[in-house]
Amino acid sequence: MSLGSATDAQFGSSDTLGDAFYPLYRRVFDEDSEFVESVERKLAEARMAHTVELYLSRAMAVGVLVGGLLWVLGTLLTYLVFELFVVGTPSILGVPLDPELLAVVQAVKVPALIALGGVVFGAVGFALGFGSLAAVPYYVAGERKREINVLLSDAVSFMYALSVGGLNQLEILEAIATADDTYGEVSKEFQSIVLETQYFDTDYRTAIRNQALRTPSDELGQFLTDMLSIVNSGGNMARFLEDQKDKQMRTSKQEQETILETLELFGEMYMTLSLFPLLLIIILVIMSMMGDAQTTLLYGTVYGLIPLVGVGFLVLISTVVQDEVGDGYLRADDGRDEEGGGLFGLGLIERYAGRYRVFDRVRSREGTHETVEILRNPHHFFRDHPLTVLFVTAPATLVLLAFFVLAGFVPLSVDGLKDAPVRSTFFLLYVPLYVNLVPLTAFYEWNVKTRRSVVGKLSEDLRKLSSANDTGMTLLESIEVVADTSRGRLADEFETIHAKVHYGTSLKEALREFNNAYRIPRLARTVKLISKAQEASSQITAVLTTAAQASENQDDIDRDRKSRTRMQVVIIIMTFVTLLGVMAILKVKFLDVMAGLASQASSGADGGSSGGGGFGGNVDTDLLTLLFFHAVTFQAIISGVIAGYIRDVSLLAGAKFVVVLPTLALLVFIVI
Repeated sequence: MSLGSATDAQFGSSDTLGDAFYPLYRRVFDEDSEFVESVERKLAEARMAHTVELYLSRAMAVGVLVGGLLWVLGTLLTYLVFELFVVGTPSILGVPLDPELLAVVQAVKVPALIALGGVVFGAVGFALGFGSLAAVPYYVAGERKREINVLLSDAVSFMYALSVGGLNQLEILEAIATADDTYGEVSKEFQSIVLETQYFDTDYRTAIRNQALRTPSDELGQFLTDMLSIVNSGGNMARFLEDQKDKQMRTSKQEQETILETLELFGEMYMTLSLFPLLLIIILVIMSMMGDAQTTLLYGTVYGLIPLVGVGFLVLISTVVQDEVGDGYLRADDGRDEEGGGLFGLGLIERYAGRYRVFDRVRSREGTHETVEILRNPHHFFRDHPLTVLFVTAPATLVLLAFFVLAGFVPLSVDGLKDAPVRSTFFLLYVPLYVNLVPLTAFYEWNVKTRRSVVGKLSEDLRKLSSANDTGMTLLESIEVVADTSRGRLADEFETIHAKVHYGTSLKEALREFNNAYRIPRLARTVKLISKAQEASSQITAVLTTAAQASENQDDIDRDRKSRTRMQVVIIIMTFVTLLGVMAILKVKFLDVMAGLASQASSGADGGSSGGGGFGGNVDTDLLTLLFFHAVTFQAIISGVIAGYIRDVSLLAGAKFVVVLPTLALLVFIVI
């Protein structure tokens, strides 16, 4: 996605590669071809300011360069293969030929195969180079489409609230266009409409029609088309937006239902796929008992196949689930960016530091003050920024590992690991796991609990605000009443907002500061809606009701998602428990028994009895114990990450599972 922003200037001035390969583009592609039209449409949908001719010319240039490089590499590799590993002239099809023709074929066969290898590598390189660059607009447009569809329901609610708040059609378009810090790609679509009317002397009806054709989202395109019909016919815009708001809320629930059904299918797939390495391990162990040792395949299954299956499944889930769009941060009206705080920035002071000495002194002293406050209350800082705790725990982990090695707790050889698999794995893997993830889990869950305490009563308090505002109170008076009659963190924040306004801060600024303290995208959209509406009037009962409905719709979606994904988490955990149980049974009822039989056979052979190398006599039980323990440990970590991601669409949400599930595996192997 950085391609569009990183190369705009290059494409806008002169593109050497594109200009050099433009004649080849004219020969290969027809301007009216469907592929060229498709790429041109995707470039527009992705908002990438490149002409399709130069873009495809540059893609062809990259394809030719990569293809040429791989052609040379493929030719050399094929030549080395024939020189080092192939003796004589290989027979391919074994077709009988005349002696004269056979001699010719034998003479040209190897050079032809070497040339063919280079051609194949070159073709693959061209396809990778050209295809990867040509696919960028499709990927960017797809990402924009996904974000637009996610935010469209809230954006329509925002537009409806502004319409009932008294804004006309043009003001609504301008308001949604300037709200890109909250509504992201939806706002950018409306920015195109506003900019087209301002700088290209286009009436806004034509601009709406053009954008309906250019947008990557079919839902937004249909919405703009329907809105255009209302504008042309002079219909009731507020009624139209109300109907669209209800429609988009229903659509959001239907899309969520589809996603949850897909996740249920993935849960069943995971149960099957995650047991495949277990079956493979059992088969390889049986083959080892029969005298056909497959140590390399065992290593590959435990240290390669199990992680790959987990990572592949995680990537598959990430293509389906929808994470929260936006960072929840609201900019000030003057465009200043005060994002940060503490060690990450000093807000408004940063704008003037370096130009005025007084601000340099303020920045220096304020930075010291912020550092002292963080050192005085580090737990609050880690709660607000959970990942920063790794800057403390990661060095501590390295120190502990060095100490374990020097003290002899951790063996540095494979034989040492085999002699004490549980102890060595505990010090090498489990101690770093606990040192890093236990604090991270604690602070992350504290952060989540704090944020949820704000949005937990958001819908209820918005209803209270609407009721109070409906009695004739101003918005500020309504906030004071709700703060006095409610409990919880949100009520405390309302009280703080009222106090700030009482001491001279504007209500809009107080609301923005409240939002930026938590940075929850859902809360940011609600605050943006209220703060924009209260600029026109303090009587915004309909706006508050709309905000409450949007919040309740999100509550319903979240509630349904929690209940449906709970079963998927249970399936993942039970699949791991099943694998752990089978591994434990194999260890106790199989490996230990085989070790006993092997020792008896060995002692019998020493006493003059027959055989010690029969069935299972060559099984390395120590190695298999180590591999079994590592297999269940890796499976526990992967299952924990996947369970957390399905549950909350966050990798950090799986930290608690990653702590608990490996601990269960550790306890089981300690007991057995």
